[in-house]
Amino acid sequence: MTGVAPVSLLMRMRRVWDRLAVYLPLLLMGVMAMSTYWLVRSTPAMGDAELEAAPRHVPDYFMRDFSVKVFGANGKLKSEVVGVEGRHFPDTDTLEIDQPRIRILGAEGRVTTAVAARGLINADGSEAQLFDKAVVVREASTNVQGVVTPRTELRSNFLHLFANTEQVRSHLPVELVRGAGDRFTSQDGIDFDNLDQVMQLTGRVRGTLLPPKDKK
Repeated sequence: MTGVAPVSLLMRMRRVWDRLAVYLPLLLMGVMAMSTYWLVRSTPAMGDAELEAAPRHVPDYFMRDFSVKVFGANGKLKSEVVGVEGRHFPDTDTLEIDQPRIRILGAEGRVTTAVAARGLINADGSEAQLFDKAVVVREASTNVQGVVTPRTELRSNFLHLFANTEQVRSHLPVELVRGAGDRFTSQDGIDFDNLDQVMQLTGRVRGTLLPPKDKK
């Protein structure tokens, strides 16, 4: 009887092992499935902002010693921009220009010129932001009714020029010279409308008006 017990025990262990061997692949697949599920839950999800990189404010092309002209629907020249160097930024669709020189041909033949150390022009050329020693000059003109608009010159370290509406704005100190010698200065900026001939100066304002010359 002493030799039978070990044999019987071995037979039972073999039957148990055979049964476990049948279910072992299922157990391994279950463990792998649980591991995969844990990895998926533990991995941080990538949002849309991460999948698609945000546009950077870097130029996509450069221009040197260039000239850009804008024509109207009638084929006439509306404006011309000349610069030493230009950099186009696709994220804002703007052109940054070193030493810009701008010439705008407005309604009824009005001519506006502008210069600065640096400029920022929008896509259609309707707006120009001028920085550092900016000067905007509107030449004298006469409309169809014979009304004369005197020459106007604006100076500041920042001038925002609106070509289509013939407006100039600034939040910095500005100097305006009109006609033969009328002069105004403002410490807090200006809102100048050339079409309506309206000028709004803010902050501390000083002005000098010369008497009109007698006609002989």
